[in-house]
Amino acid sequence: MAFSSPISPSYSCHLSSDFNLKAKGNKLNKIYPFSLLQRSPFLKVDFSSQWERRESSKFSISAPVTSKEYSLDGALENTQLPKGDCWSVHKFGGTCVGTSERIENVAEIITADQSERKLVVVSAMSKVTDMMYDLIYKAQSRDDSYLVALDAVREKHKLAAVDLLDGDDLASFLSKLQDDISNLKSMLRAIYIAGHATESFSDFVAGHGELWSAQLLSSAVRKNGVECKWMDTREVLVVNPTGSNQVDPDYLKSEERLEKWYSNNPSKTIIATGFIATTAQNIPTTLKRDGSDFSAAIMGALLKARQVTIWTDVDGVYSADPRKVSEAVILKTLSYQEAWEMSYFGANVLHPRTIVPVMQYDIPIVIKNIFNLSAPGTMICRSSGNEYEDGQKLESLVKGFATIDNVALVNVEGTGMAGVPGTASAIFSAVKDVGANVVMISQASSEHSVCFAVPEKEVKAVADILESRFGQALSAGRLSQIAIIPNCSILAAVGQRMASTPGVSATLFTALAKANINIRAIAQGCTEYNITVVVKREDCVRALRAVHSKFYLSRTILAVGIVGPGLIGGTLLDQLKDQTAVLKEKFNIDLRVMGITGSRTMLLSESGIDLSRWRELLSVKGEMADMNKFVHHVRGNHFIPNTVMVDCTAESDIASHYYGWLHRGIHVVTPNKKANSGPLDQYLKLRALQRQSYTHYFYEATVGAGLPIISTLRGLLETGDKILRIEGIFSGTLSYIFNNFTGPRAFSQVVEEAKEAGYTEPDPRDDLSGTDVARKVIILARESGLKLELSDIPVQSLVPEPLKASASPEEFMQQLPQFDQEMAMQRQLAEDAGEVLRYVGVVDVVNGRGTVKLRRYIKEHPFAQLSGSDNIIAFTTERYAKQPLIVRGPGAGAEVTAGGVFCDILRLASYLGAPS
Repeated sequence: MAFSSPISPSYSCHLSSDFNLKAKGNKLNKIYPFSLLQRSPFLKVDFSSQWERRESSKFSISAPVTSKEYSLDGALENTQLPKGDCWSVHKFGGTCVGTSERIENVAEIITADQSERKLVVVSAMSKVTDMMYDLIYKAQSRDDSYLVALDAVREKHKLAAVDLLDGDDLASFLSKLQDDISNLKSMLRAIYIAGHATESFSDFVAGHGELWSAQLLSSAVRKNGVECKWMDTREVLVVNPTGSNQVDPDYLKSEERLEKWYSNNPSKTIIATGFIATTAQNIPTTLKRDGSDFSAAIMGALLKARQVTIWTDVDGVYSADPRKVSEAVILKTLSYQEAWEMSYFGANVLHPRTIVPVMQYDIPIVIKNIFNLSAPGTMICRSSGNEYEDGQKLESLVKGFATIDNVALVNVEGTGMAGVPGTASAIFSAVKDVGANVVMISQASSEHSVCFAVPEKEVKAVADILESRFGQALSAGRLSQIAIIPNCSILAAVGQRMASTPGVSATLFTALAKANINIRAIAQGCTEYNITVVVKREDCVRALRAVHSKFYLSRTILAVGIVGPGLIGGTLLDQLKDQTAVLKEKFNIDLRVMGITGSRTMLLSESGIDLSRWRELLSVKGEMADMNKFVHHVRGNHFIPNTVMVDCTAESDIASHYYGWLHRGIHVVTPNKKANSGPLDQYLKLRALQRQSYTHYFYEATVGAGLPIISTLRGLLETGDKILRIEGIFSGTLSYIFNNFTGPRAFSQVVEEAKEAGYTEPDPRDDLSGTDVARKVIILARESGLKLELSDIPVQSLVPEPLKASASPEEFMQQLPQFDQEMAMQRQLAEDAGEVLRYVGVVDVVNGRGTVKLRRYIKEHPFAQLSGSDNIIAFTTERYAKQPLIVRGPGAGAEVTAGGVFCDILRLASYLGAPS
């Protein structure tokens, strides 16, 4: 198996320097090629091991550095170090070598690599570094259990060795392991007595895990028949500690030591320790936590390798944290800068400084999964010039999203800051003095305030020192306040050329707004690599999912709560069941019903209710209905950014919740007319909230079931047309009754037929009273701009006055035939005039009024030509003055009403980012 890179740097394998050999009596210098040097009789190779060169003192912590000098007159310097494309560098993390079985697997991967030369950087076995630091902590805390913990460390490596090795290799490793354990025991005893461990002592102890894993792996590779050497990188890597708990590599000295090491240990396969290094004074140190990646990058740069492969337990770099965004995708490529930004903002990509050493030589870094060798992984390299041509999709520009949790904002503001040099310097100097890390800075051009983010655990110290340093300015009023905003998270969008691409920032902020996420602070540098926003910590996951969905066109996920699983609600659930798979596959819409509640029982689910069994589950697993608990559950899933409540009831008390839901960022879809036809002030308040937020309120099915009546009206108004009159047959029940109230048929007989067919409410008086039509009229009147109350609409009721007080629907139906004569007379009068009876609602916009009454129309009129339970609505406008705009279709029945609600849900998904 070859590990080759599609990127081929311009350099090739070459000698790091030429040898000038002086021949006796010859003034000319000869330059000998590498192949000749290998065969030179003067070549001396030192195969002595690091163990043999180790100093005898138990407490010496200086790094064993080889520094032999060679006379060019008497003997050639040992083998020269080649550099360039012939080298491939691999790094295996602790998880990769966590067990003996995994070490064997790594050995097989190394053996299968067809590269000419390989340098493998290996971390300590999984959890060992933590165990080593715990030893130090226990010893300096004078906790005697450090001895037991040290035995556990020894036993872990002994068992691994017994599984991996045999014969002399096993005996040699166990002997060396015991020597190390004895030395560590003595050192830890000294720490125990002193009650303190210096940084050098701690680094020396912590680095042993890498020493052991490198020896184990090198033995396993040799067991596979591959000649190799293991390298203690403390002999090679030289670093200079800085004041910020970091180290800077000394590349010049490291290169010199690497060449000397290789001259004494020539090999085409080298197993090197990660994480550990030495100072210029030969004092052991580390590259700090997660430093093995850094080690690999440094070694790759020193060798000018073809590629550095980082082996881990994931398939590559994800576009977002897959634990938070299940739709996150593996990125094929990242530029050095993009990877840098993502690692800085907390993404589990690489050690933040890993990229620096390889950038100058354009050495690609490949992230691969040791447990899934077929996965192509992610390549981090210099971006090509044509990567962002015109027409590229937004997701090509925004490569990934990363978050940092548990931060706090510090806001220093005051008029005395504007135009005063040194204010910002004084602020950040104070922050530096308490050792706090500033994660993000945002300052307006007015200089009135400076806002910055720090880790939450450091914010108290920052606030205290700022109040101390600027106490006089606060007292004098030059600074108005130093405000702390806790419980925040940072969300960063990372990608090259984002800032220079129109629409990227707008798309990001719109996605957050539509998810009802409030942004506390914004920062965007001129580097064009990231846009950073600060949000509430509780909103962070929803924010991450919302923006990822928008840019990557991953599934638009909606958490759905169904209120009222009756006739309409139940039909809607069945429709959702039948269409869910199609919506996911073809339209990238994932509708997850997280809860169903009736008046007595509710069913809740953490991942989505199985809609093929919802009736059974509601009956068997349902719990007592509690609206507050229901809403909290459906809304509380932070892994789903958007929530919609679908009210399929006709209840006023459910409608009273709409304002609170919308205010909390919960979208509302409903066929319930009570909210929009209720008290005018509540309706206006509800619509005002909807207009000023990104929370949506859809109610197409409140008028005409599945017919596009409200959307048609809005389209006319939004395009500048003026509504003059809206007239229509709005009740499917009354449409059916008067379409069939012909000839000798009695009115009560037709009503009974409509009831048996399921067109009427359980109590037909609810339809015949005209109240339902009046509610639809008031909704359309208000949509047209009229400020009318329901009581302003005169309604002609078809319920005979004596029957309004009937005790039951059955009693009403029994007594209704007594009043057939009156309706028969009205029908006869209409027929004598060549007309028909229709129950109609009218919105007279010009005169600012509405009516609901029984009217007569000539047989040629569109209203006279209806059949079945169809609705028909005529819009008379300035554009459609001579010939009204007609909308006609089925206006009653659970199927069409549920279909209208379903359509509103899909429209909501489209508004939230689903592809149209």
